[in-house]
Parts: sequence; structure tokens; C-alpha cells
Amino acid sequence: LFLSHSYTRTMSTTAFSPITSVQSRLHDITATASNLRTIDAKVAANDDDLLAEIGYKQELKRRFSTFQIFGIAYSIMGILPSISSLLGSALTAGPAGAVWSWAIASVFILTVGISMSELASAIPTSGGLYYWTFHYAPENARVPLSFVIGLSNTMALCSGMVSIFYGNAQEILAAVYLSKDGDFAITTGKTYGVFAACVISGGLVSCLSSKNVAMLQTVSSVCHTGLLVLFFIALPIGNKVNHHPFNKGSFIFGKVQNWSDWPKGWQFCLSMMTAVWTIGAFDSCVHMSEEAKNASFGVPIGICGSITTCGFLGFFILICTTACMNSDVEAVLGTDTGFPMAQVIYDSLGKHWAIAFMSLMAACQWLMGCSLVTAASRQIWAFARDDGLPLANIVKVVNKKLKVPLRAIIVTLCIALAIGCLCLAGTAAASALFALGVLGNYLAWCTPVFLRLTWGKHKFTPGTFYLGHVKSQIVGWIGCIWGAFIMVMVCFPATRTVTKEDMNYCVVITGGVWVLSIIYFFTFKYKYYHGPRSNINDDAVETDSSALEVELPHKEKV
Repeated sequence: LFLSHSYTRTMSTTAFSPITSVQSRLHDITATASNLRTIDAKVAANDDDLLAEIGYKQELKRRFSTFQIFGIAYSIMGILPSISSLLGSALTAGPAGAVWSWAIASVFILTVGISMSELASAIPTSGGLYYWTFHYAPENARVPLSFVIGLSNTMALCSGMVSIFYGNAQEILAAVYLSKDGDFAITTGKTYGVFAACVISGGLVSCLSSKNVAMLQTVSSVCHTGLLVLFFIALPIGNKVNHHPFNKGSFIFGKVQNWSDWPKGWQFCLSMMTAVWTIGAFDSCVHMSEEAKNASFGVPIGICGSITTCGFLGFFILICTTACMNSDVEAVLGTDTGFPMAQVIYDSLGKHWAIAFMSLMAACQWLMGCSLVTAASRQIWAFARDDGLPLANIVKVVNKKLKVPLRAIIVTLCIALAIGCLCLAGTAAASALFALGVLGNYLAWCTPVFLRLTWGKHKFTPGTFYLGHVKSQIVGWIGCIWGAFIMVMVCFPATRTVTKEDMNYCVVITGGVWVLSIIYFFTFKYKYYHGPRSNINDDAVETDSSALEVELPHKEKV
């Protein structure tokens, strides 16, 4: 706005004063650039000052613009590749079930994102979720509760990264399967090998300087949007050229089916998991807070903007897909490729286009994984900075040249490769692993919101993003109820009649993580983890956690 105003003023002077010289116009432009640099410096200083009041020194470079903060969440959600990976789950409730379950879930997910945005605007720090839990929790429970939330969020992010790269491996192998006309055996060993290659290469890219990693988010956002535009154009044209009839509106919006043995209503609810799995990891914006310019504003915009954008785009992707797909839903779900979206594209566009689309989606999904490696490593780095992880003194070191936590990235990759081994145990273990990302994240997302609405409401000082007392309370409680519902629903198996092979072991794995983290804390870690600790004084070995109970500045509400 400042640049626009200055430009308009300069042009007006030129238009009405014929004697205006080139030198004077250059002077105006130079003055405008100087003023912009001054504004950027003030924003950076305010970010650093606010971080110091929160209790931390600035160790990372603030290279991420508001668009790039939006871009990291938008990239991780990877709307088309994610929906493609989960289309089978969506269609178990029929075409209309896929479309409307997405629309309903998107609205409720946004309530969680809005509540998180208010917390991020008030206290923008990379370890936001466990920090907010500590800040708003009751005195006698805040340290262990903060530890559990920090560890749960860390494991959920790593699990989400595994699910993205594992889906990436499946897409690559599906493209190979199509290119060889089915003369290719997809085994768990091959899948893990491709998965490991994707993880390691994604980690190497994340080791770039913060400026290059920020630029990568712009590139990823453009790639995802370009792929989406191509999908919206190519799929309907392919249907028309190949004389495949489009499905009617009654099929798309009115045909709720049930391809499981659950009651139809509950299967409709289970189809919401497509949106829940896809529109996730928006807390990645929070973990980039200490690399964001104007974090108290940019982080909330990134969270809410990514959720809203992906909610709308996903709705139209599902409409386009169900309009162009084979009306025999059972045939699409039972495709030999093991990837229903590949079958939909194959039916509409033929073999070569299907291979091309699967290859492009695999490339975009790899970019998704790279973005999540970045976000997960920042959470691991922040948690280690507060002595929340084993070998914290080693992990929390930031590379002074690149201003990137390289050791945290290496730890992130090692955790992902280890967790990925569970995929070798079969589809039941893989599904439970992916559900860990949802269950662990929703606990980490909703706990600080709930605490802020209850015990910590007198401590809350709004930031620049705030709905107002009444609306904030309503949206916060809706988000908490939705989160509780999702945490229950994600533990249900895909079918009511289950065996040991298709049972949902999510509650076992996630519950085991929580129980072991509590045991680990009370038997050992309580000696070292006392909640978020200030690192402003480099000479301080131990800082009382109460030192972080600072009164944050009251910011103007908008």
C-alpha cells in the first residue's frame, strides 16, 4: 500500500507538472525504496523484540514472507496429490458422500485453524503448541502436559512426513505399473526403497539456506497450482474427446452410497477423514514463526489462508473427479493399480496422460514432503532448545553460516526412516501410522486452545489477529468439540468386521507414544525439562521456567 501510494503520488506529479525532471522522479523512487527498507527494518526489530519478550534470542534468519508462510502449509497439504492418495477413502461413501463430507469437514477444520491463529498471533514462537500449553495450563500440571504435547506434536509431524513420502512412493510405483501395462510387481520392499530415497533427497533439499528454503515454498505453491489448473482443463476435455459421458448432478451431489459394512451415516462421517488427512499440518506455519517476517500477522494469515484455499479447491477437485469418473464406483475402488485416481485419469485420458499426471503428482508430492521436513525440523529444534528431547544440547545447535538447524533436520530424517519401517508390517500398521499423524496433531492443536478457554483465559492477551471475546469463545469451543470427535473417529477401523490384518491399531500406537512419554518424563526427563526456558543469556545453564511468565505487549486488535 505504501509503494502504491508513493507511485500514485509520483505519477500525479508527472501528469500535472510538465517541467518535472527525470532526476526528481528518480529521487522520489529512491526515497520510496529507502522508506520501505526502514519499514522492513522496523518489522524485523519488532519481531525480534517480541521473541525476546517471549524468552528467546533470534537464531534463525527471518526470510519467509507472508505468502511463503502460507506457501509452506499450502504445499504440505498438496491438495491434488493428497486427494489422489485418499480418493479411495472418500468414495467409500459414494460420490455425493465424498463431496459433502469434504465440505462439512473443511468448515470445522477452519475453526481449529482460527483458534490456533489467535494463539500464534499472541505468542509467535516455533515451539508454539507446547509453549502455549505450558503458558495456559494449571501450575501443577503444566510441565508434564507441555512435555507430552511437545512430544506428541513431534511424532505426529514425523508420522505425517512418512505418510506423504510413503504416498509419494506409491504414486511413483503406480506410474511405473501403468507404463509397463501391469507387468510390474509392487512389493513392500520396493515401496520402502523408493520411500527411503524420497525421504533422504527431501532432507538434503531442506538443508539449503533459509533464503533458498523460503523460495522453495514459492516454487512449490506455483507447481501445485499449475498441476491443479492442468487437471481442471485436461480431465473434462479428455472425457469429451473420448466420448465418455459426464455423470449427472444427481450422481455427483445426491448419490450417497456405502461400500463398507458400517451404517451409511457413520461411513459418511468416516469419509470426512479425506479432508482431515489432507487439510492438516497447518501448524507448520507456527513452527516457522521465528523465520517469518511480521510473524504475529503473517502466521495467522498463513494458517487460515491455507485451510480456506484448500477447502475450496478440494471441493471442486472432487466435483470434477466424480463428474468424469466411471459411474461404476466399485470398479474404480477395485482398480488393479491400487490407486483409484490413476484409474479415473486413465479412463478419461488414456495411458500416456495417466502416466504423465501420476509423474507430475509424484513430483508435487515430493515437494510436499520437503516442506514438511522443514516444518518438522523446526519443531524438533525448538523442543530440543527447551531440553525436551534426548541429546538436546547436540540437536539444538544452529549452523552459523546457513542459519539452519542442520542437526535437527538429520534427526527428523532418522525418525522418519525408522517409523517408515512399520509400513513393512503391512497395510494395518501403515494405516495406524498415518492415523498417528492425525491423532497426535489434534491432541497438540486442541489442548492449548482448550486451556486458553478454561484455566488460562485470564492470561490471554490478544495479538493482531483476534475475533473478539464472544466470537473467539464460540469458534474455540466448536474447534475443541470437533477435535475430540476426530480423535475418536480416527481410531475406528475401515470395516466393522475386522481381523488382525485390517484392524486399526492407531489407538495402540498413539496411546503407546503418550504412555511412554509420560513414563519417560517422570522417571528421567523431569530432571532436565522444566517447561520452555529462556536462552537469551548464553551463559545460563538453567533458567527457572517462571522467568518466561512475562506480560506480553498489548497489540492493536483488528
